[in-house]
Order: sequence, then structure tokens, then C-alpha cells
Amino acid sequence: MKKHIPNAITCANLFSGCIGVVFAFKGDLQTAAYFVLLSGIFDFFDGMVARLLNVKSAIGKELDSLADMVSFGFLPGVVMFQLLKVSDFSSPYLPYLGFIITVFSALRLAKFNIDERQTEEFIGLNTPMNTLFIVSLPFIALDYPTIIGSSMLLLAITAITSFLLVSEIKIFSLKFNNMTWAKNKFKFIFLILSALLIVFLKFAAIPFVLVLYITLSVLHFRGIANKA
Repeated sequence: MKKHIPNAITCANLFSGCIGVVFAFKGDLQTAAYFVLLSGIFDFFDGMVARLLNVKSAIGKELDSLADMVSFGFLPGVVMFQLLKVSDFSSPYLPYLGFIITVFSALRLAKFNIDERQTEEFIGLNTPMNTLFIVSLPFIALDYPTIIGSSMLLLAITAITSFLLVSEIKIFSLKFNNMTWAKNKFKFIFLILSALLIVFLKFAAIPFVLVLYITLSVLHFRGIANKA
């Protein structure tokens, strides 16, 4: 029975992502963002539960990627499609470029599945973090509609995040093998600063969290390289 618990949590991630997609197509991007958060919670706990119960399996790994493709691949593409639809675009075909995020998310997930270097860390931006950034944009648009309404900015975001997904930049995972400060210093700093940013800025904090995540990851792995 216990071997099915992690997969059930993964399915909850997928189910939540499907509901988020429905809301995104309806144009209710704020509600879609909350389902992304819910998917992220399920995605975090499925692997943790699998490790705790010692029931990791090949099907669990494949199911996790398939669920992530919907929640953190297709859904952010739909959100960007909707944002481009209401931007200052001049072509009715331009919004479809938002699905470039979906394509590169698929490439990133496929790369992750076969890349043996990514057992303890990420090579390239992980799809959940990228999706959190994308779904934060509608919230930022509430206060800065002119900025987010720019099709050029949205296309630039699409291009940059797509590049980051398949880049060779090392990004630390938030999995903890132990709780010592020395080995997890940058992770602890990231979590503390991110929590403070979210408390004060809420969803508008996510772009800053993303930059912080990449910056601290670069510093973390540079420090490891210097010690080697």
C-alpha cells in the first residue's frame, strides 16, 4: 500500500495542474497561479515521501515528469499566451509564441531524465521555479500594467526563461541531506531571504526570488569549484 502513496501525491500534482490550465484558459490567471502553488507543494512532497518510505521507483520518476509537464510546462505556456493576448501585440499569431515556454520545459524535463549529473543538483533552471516566475506576472500587472502589457518585454521573458531551462547553469536543489549550516549555507540564506521577500511583496517577490536563486547557486558552485 505504501508504495502507492508517492505516486498518489504526484497524481495530485497533475490534477491540480489540470485545474490550473482550465482557469488559465478562462483568463483567470490569479486562480491558476494558486493551483500552481498547490502543484508545487505536491511536487515537493512526492519525492520526500518516496525517500522516507524507501519506495522510489522507475514509474514514479516517469510519472513525476509527466505531471510536471502539465503543471510546470503546459500551464505557464497558457499563462504567457493569455498575457500576450492582452498586451500591445500587433499580430493575432504573436500570443502563440508563449508556448515556446512549454516546448523548452519539455526539453528541460527530458534532459533531466537522462542527465546523470542531476541527481543532487539541477543543470538549468528547474520547471517549478520557472513556472512560479511566469504566474507571478499577472499579479505584478495589477500594479504595473504598462510594463507587463509590453509584448516585447513578454517575448524577452519567454526567450530568457526558455534559455535558462536548458542552459548549463548549475542550480542547487532544495533537498537537504543534513541540516548543517556549513554544507547548506546558501540554501538557508535563499530560504530566509525568499520568505522575507514573499511576506512583504507576496507574488511580486517571485522575480526577485528567481534572481536570488540563480545568483546564490552560482556563488555556491563557484565556492565548491574553488575548494576542489
